[in-house]
Amino acid sequence: MLFNGPVGFGKHGSFEGFCSGGGIARLAQMKAKEKLLAGEEIPFCNSMDDLPLITAKSVADAAFKGDQTAIDIYKTCAHYLGKGISLLIDILNPEMIILGSIYFKAQSLIEPYMREVIEQEALSIASKACQIVPASLGESIGDIAALSLADRVYKVG
Repeated sequence: MLFNGPVGFGKHGSFEGFCSGGGIARLAQMKAKEKLLAGEEIPFCNSMDDLPLITAKSVADAAFKGDQTAIDIYKTCAHYLGKGISLLIDILNPEMIILGSIYFKAQSLIEPYMREVIEQEALSIASKACQIVPASLGESIGDIAALSLADRVYKVG
């Protein structure tokens, strides 16, 4: 079977499938199922019944404790994030890219591997001029976006 990756927005192997919290959870579920079927233990999943309970946070917690499978899952996320950012840098040449959600929550798990890919993939001069930073709104970004939308709709309507 060809591995296309976790589903994001209905598409196997999409950017969202690899680089979002939901995608990381789905990737971890796939890896955990593989390991459990092989008779291996997984710190963030004790049995097949626990597969639906896996979250990006539970995988990050295991990675922070040194679990290699969890670290590898975040390395995979970082790889695809680095590739996506490299394309943006090459096409748009931005001065700054602001990342929220997973990057904000697990920056130390993602950043070193993401930067390796960017160094290999992006135009050197453009990548050196581009800052990549976590969103300063952190966990509040979704709430602020929803309130902004409601405010705009209220003013327009």
